[in-house]
This record gives sequence, structure tokens and C-alpha cells, in this order.
Amino acid sequence: MFKFIPNRLAFIVLVSACSIILISMGLRQTFGLFFEDFEKGLGATRTEFGLAIGIQMLFWGIFAPIFGLIADKLGGNKAVFIGFMIFGLGVYMLYAGPNTGIFFQISLGILIGIALGATAIGVPVSEVGKHFPNQNRTVATGIVTAAASIGYFLSPLFTKYSLGLVGWEQTLKYFMYFIGLGLFASIFLFPSKTILHSTQADRDQSFSSAIKEAFSHKGYVLLVLGFFVCGFQITLVGTHIPGYMQDRGMSGWSATIILALIGFFNIFGTLGMGFLGTKYKKKNLLCILYSLRAISICIFIFSPPSIINSIIFGITFGLLWLSTVPPTNGIVAQIFGTKYLSTLFGIVFLCHQFGAFAGAFLGGYFFDTYGSYDYAWYMAIALSIFATVVHFPIDEKPIEREAAPLSNR
Repeated sequence: MFKFIPNRLAFIVLVSACSIILISMGLRQTFGLFFEDFEKGLGATRTEFGLAIGIQMLFWGIFAPIFGLIADKLGGNKAVFIGFMIFGLGVYMLYAGPNTGIFFQISLGILIGIALGATAIGVPVSEVGKHFPNQNRTVATGIVTAAASIGYFLSPLFTKYSLGLVGWEQTLKYFMYFIGLGLFASIFLFPSKTILHSTQADRDQSFSSAIKEAFSHKGYVLLVLGFFVCGFQITLVGTHIPGYMQDRGMSGWSATIILALIGFFNIFGTLGMGFLGTKYKKKNLLCILYSLRAISICIFIFSPPSIINSIIFGITFGLLWLSTVPPTNGIVAQIFGTKYLSTLFGIVFLCHQFGAFAGAFLGGYFFDTYGSYDYAWYMAIALSIFATVVHFPIDEKPIEREAAPLSNR
């Protein structure tokens, strides 16, 4: 009978990664709910707020491959532990100061962005991928990504309640307790004792040759371009949906409902996509996913604002939210193997964060310039069509490498 958990170490790493990503991604999802408090308390405009989130996304992406390399060389536990230390510093500065002007960008943007490069998505998902064989890797990474959904569901509810009860500064202080739990969980993100490759050539591959090989592969380049779209869309929603709903005359809780439903239904989306990734071509699943995102956004922005419309969008976009991660990570591992998986997926994720920067910044810029978020939504729809097209030609076949001469090993 097929055994899903290959060994005890894999189980420990899976639980650790789920805990890490639940905390990190859960906290990261709530910052959009602070926009009014930052406007009143710190004098930040929506453009400045959007810029800070954009910087956060950009530094998240820049440091994802850096922490990925640390994880590949020294272990994911060390990379994530460092990340949570930086996360704590960023949150502390945000409520204790200095936290206005350039320091607002440093704390919310740079420091928290660097921390996310280690603690969110890239390293935890890839480290789990190293412990599971190809036939059930997308299921395992789907479980980890689904853990982020629990954070997505609970964190907005907790944050909205806490903001109303004790204010934004005390709420950020509470975040420090969760970061402490993340530090503890990171200790158990142990590296794999074996590399899941079949040949000596795979085991002998150097870092530089892995990078060169990846960027000479057409499918990898297309995957990098496609993941830009995912970053643009989810960051546009996560950052600006509170302001967008307020602009359409809806109460603050309507945005909270959307974010909470996105988190809850993302559980089913990521687990379902992880399972489907074991049955069907992953590139085809990505094509379908991005086309459905375009439909979901169109229905949402072109329908009259209402609680029902908000619920429908939260459910549909939640099913599609992080469902891109298991097949994307799975394609990288399937083509190139797992030795440099954290690094190679980190590079793919870097492009995701370029998209995230654009989504966060342009959302605020369009609103301050034109008084509306509409142009940002139109871009999100067009990018969905682009992503649907670019994923189709990807060749998922594993690369076959020639073994290096014995004298070079």
C-alpha cells in the first residue's frame, strides 16, 4: 500500500513547515487592515502605504533565493530562524518607532520583506519538497500551502477584532508572541538526509551549473514569467481590498469577510490542486487556474457591490489563491530535481514578488491619481490571460544529465 509519509523526519519537517507558514503568511495577510490606522497614526498616504507593501514584496522576492541558498547549503531551520528574528525587529519598529517617513518604509517594507524571504512560501515549501518523492510531492507542498490558509482565515478575524478593541499598536505587540512561536517551530525544519535523485550526475551538480541549466530551459523561463501574474493579483487583493470596498461604499467588515473566506477556501484550493498535480499535467492545471482568476475578478468588479458579491469573490478567489504554488514548485522539482530546489523556486518566486510590488504600488498609485482602483483590476484581468498562454508550452519532462568524470568529483 502506498505510504504517504516516507519517514519520521519527513513528518516532523512537514509539521514544522505548516506551523511556520501559518504564522508568517497569516501575519503578512493582515497588513492591509492597518491602512486607516497608518493614515491617522503615522500620516502615511495610500501611495506611501502601497509603496511600503510593494517594497516588502520586492525584498521578499530578492531574499527568497538568498535564503533558499542558505537552506540548500546549511539547512532550512537556520534560514527560517534568522528570518523570524528579522520579522520581530520589523514589527517592533513599526509600533515602537522610529516608524514615520523613511522608517515606515524600512520597518514595514524592507525588514518584514527580508523576513518573509525566509519564513513564507519559498523555503518551508521547498524544504518539505526535498523530503517527499515526486509522486506525492505536490500533495505534501499542498498541505503546507493550505496551512497558510488557516493563518489567512484566522489572522484577519483576530486583527480586525483586536484593532477595534485595543488599537493598532497593541495589536502589533500581540504579533510578537506569534513570531516567538515561529522561532520555536523553525528549529525543527531539518534538512533532508538524502537527495531524491536517481543518478550520480544529479548529485554532483554544482550551484552555478544548476542556475545556468535552469535559465537555458524554456519552461523555467516561462514559469518565472507566469508567476509574476500570481504576485500581482494576490497582493493587489490582499493590500487594497479594504480600501476598494470602502471606496464602493461597503463596511470594513466586508473586506474582512473577503480576506477570511479567501483564507478558508484556499485550504481546499491548495489541497485539491496538490492532489490534481499527481493526476494531471501541472502546466495545464496552471492554465486553467489563471483563466478562472480572470473570470472571478470580472464578476467581482463588474457586479454591484454587496455582501453576497463579496462572499462569492472570497470563495472563488480563495480556491485559486495559493493553488499556484504546489504545481509551480512541483514543475521545478520534476524538471531539475531537489538538490537546489529552494534556490531555483526562490528565483521563480522573485519574479512573483516583482509582480507583487507592481500590484501593491500601482493599486495605491492609480487610486491617488485617478480616484479609483479600476485600472489595477483591468491589469489583473489582462495578466491572467497572459499567464494562461505562457504556461501552455512548458515541457515538464525531467532533465537527464551526464555524469562528471571521476577526476572532477
